[in-house]
Amino acid sequence: MRVVLAEDHFLLRDGVTRLLQAFGHEVLAAVDNGPLLHEALTSLRPDVAVVDVRLPPTFSDEGLRAAVSARTEVPGLPVLLLSQYVEPLYAHELLATGSEGVGYILKERVSNGAEFIATIERVAGGGTAMDPEVVSKLVTGKSRDEPLNSLTPREREVLECLAQGLSNAGIAEALFVTEKAVAKHVSNIFMKLRLPPTESANRRVLAVLAYLDR
Repeated sequence: MRVVLAEDHFLLRDGVTRLLQAFGHEVLAAVDNGPLLHEALTSLRPDVAVVDVRLPPTFSDEGLRAAVSARTEVPGLPVLLLSQYVEPLYAHELLATGSEGVGYILKERVSNGAEFIATIERVAGGGTAMDPEVVSKLVTGKSRDEPLNSLTPREREVLECLAQGLSNAGIAEALFVTEKAVAKHVSNIFMKLRLPPTESANRRVLAVLAYLDR
């Protein structure tokens, strides 16, 4: 896997670089600002970009802007946002470029190297990786007349798990319920949100993210 990394903190940038290399991946470039990130993404065309949202010079959303701009020039370029902040607008901006090969996770939740690498690999493969807090903000940000308001509290929990990319078995384990119960909740969610049911795990995630981004 060929990776471009954007992170302004040297220790974190160096640490993630070493972690990727330890798992056999190639870091094509490790940059610390938006302009260099955009240049690296469009010229090197990596398998995935791991991007801190806030980069110099203003530390607002340079990383996000560079990644979004690069995805318009390199359609389908996988991007994983790595941030300290939960900001639904960032997720909407990224999802607006397409729902495949996108992710938004919080730095504070990265506690296992192998799982972090697996997340990057999932995004690189066209999958999704949305932090539960990000998904929750997307859900609660919908207007009162949205079909989301017809979901039960348990269905909302299942919806958040769906958007994270969990399988029925994974949802059952996370919520301490049976897979049969999860299947029923998923069916109800698709019916209430007027989404076509599908057996493909990735299509389930894409359908949910597409709905949340409307």
